[in-house]
Amino acid sequence: MATLVCVCVLLFTTATIQAATSPHIVFIVADDLGWNDVGWHNPQMLTPNLDKLAKTGVILNSSYVAPVCTPSRSSFMTGMYAYHTGLQHLVIMPESPAYLSTNFTTLPQRLKEQGYSTHMIGKWHLGFCNWKYTPTYRGFDSFLGYYNGAEDYYSKKMRGGILADGLDFRDNKQPLHTEEYSANVYARRAVDIIKSHNQSKPLFLYLPFQSVHTPIEVPKRFENMYPNIEDKQRRQYCGMVSALDEAVGNITQALEDTGLMDSLLLVFTADNGGPTYTAANNLPLRGSKTTLWEGGTKGAAFVYSKTLLRKSGYENNQMIHASDWFPTFVRLAGGQADSRIDGVDQWKTLSQGEPTQRTEFVYNIDEIFKNGAIRVGDMKLIEGSPGIFNGWYPLPRVTKEDADFDPELLSMTDATSDTYIYKLMKNHCDGVRRTKYRLFNITADPTEHFDLAEKYPDIVSQLKTKLDIYKKSLHPAFDPSWTFKANPLFYDGVWSPGWC
Repeated sequence: MATLVCVCVLLFTTATIQAATSPHIVFIVADDLGWNDVGWHNPQMLTPNLDKLAKTGVILNSSYVAPVCTPSRSSFMTGMYAYHTGLQHLVIMPESPAYLSTNFTTLPQRLKEQGYSTHMIGKWHLGFCNWKYTPTYRGFDSFLGYYNGAEDYYSKKMRGGILADGLDFRDNKQPLHTEEYSANVYARRAVDIIKSHNQSKPLFLYLPFQSVHTPIEVPKRFENMYPNIEDKQRRQYCGMVSALDEAVGNITQALEDTGLMDSLLLVFTADNGGPTYTAANNLPLRGSKTTLWEGGTKGAAFVYSKTLLRKSGYENNQMIHASDWFPTFVRLAGGQADSRIDGVDQWKTLSQGEPTQRTEFVYNIDEIFKNGAIRVGDMKLIEGSPGIFNGWYPLPRVTKEDADFDPELLSMTDATSDTYIYKLMKNHCDGVRRTKYRLFNITADPTEHFDLAEKYPDIVSQLKTKLDIYKKSLHPAFDPSWTFKANPLFYDGVWSPGWC
């Protein structure tokens, strides 16, 4: 009995020491941010707080995410490719009883095992039809935010694709009514958490902002920062980016004021490419959100730390994937991720500039759309349709003439909504009669102007074989039909768990 007590005390003491020496981690995700919508890529964008962090940290020029939201977030939370979680096909719609399976241990759950306090502020979008799929049941000590994919920045109401509109905003489990602009609400909660944090424990703060997803809404003072932009939607979108930047500045100031910044890693990334069909800009990259082109899958990203990076103030071109953040954070916390996950520990690459251990990755495999893409070394293979936005789109946004489908469709009133775009994609992919392969050397041709498939059929064959091997482990897309049970009218006008 005495031996058991000693062992327990030893384990507790070891965990306590580890927790006390582990760095704090702040993981910021911007929603629908374009590659060219940040100041370190485009000096016309007014993002001074983000620019300072990026330029004194490490700018990541080859950090990849999924073409849309839910798949990226599933990779962040599990360290798995989306096609291994069943969440590879588009996003979870509000009326769909889809979710991230509880078979997966989430990132905050693993960090709690290492003694971390874990908090989430912002967008979940990994399922909510049952309480057990929501953030405070998946490893977060606290949650302020919303479950679905989009909502009004002021009223916090989410449009139902089929059902009624409803409030989608919660403080932990309780519905929260507020008319304040969401970026301000999130920043204030983050500051409160930072200032009240017990510094004997390491902090993990996950901040998946609503910004800058549609609807295009921003306080006037931010829009007024871009008087030279004639197009109102683009002007407001840029204002949204600057509002996000101010929120990040307030958060980092709190980290400085409390001393947490002295032992902290801050990661910033987009969740997918910018939607050029609204007002985002991915130039010089090709394509848009929803596509397998670089413009849909290469995220604007950086890492920053005052003390943890041995090499900083430069641009890193090493290959990084959304699934890599999981094992990297777990390693930084003093743990070790399961070897069966898809993610690769990138800490030496990020902190010392060493070559990445990742030599290839899967952009996505979607058996419903019958498309996918893989990169091996310099070479990228796209199978099937890359999507419906296949050009290099000038500002302010995609026009009727730029569209790769019936231009009259873009004149419809809801043409910029995700639901509508997904319908167009489905119709487009259903119309693809045969598989076509496209091959690009991403190192030599990062803007994907030169299709090399006909010139190098042997490389196409080699990459196709690799992609086929990956397909063998695919988990069928979890894409259940919508249900009337989700209707917020049944829950006092609030999108709520309890219907699956």
